[in-house]
Amino acid sequence: MLCSLATNVDSSTLQSINDLEKDLGKTLLAFACHDLKPSALNADQLSKLQAVEKKLGVSLVAVEA
Repeated sequence: MLCSLATNVDSSTLQSINDLEKDLGKTLLAFACHDLKPSALNADQLSKLQAVEKKLGVSLVAVEA
């Protein structure tokens, strides 16, 4: 399972989150989870992935499509 920030939030859901933030006095982050299987990488593939992560400043996860 892989979770990421929820980006496709409709206005009703966003309003519910905003209301809860106001009630709690806290900032909330919404995540969406996906049932994905990670891919095994060999040393060369992992090295290439890590180089791109470093260059872009992001984290990458290899998954079975």
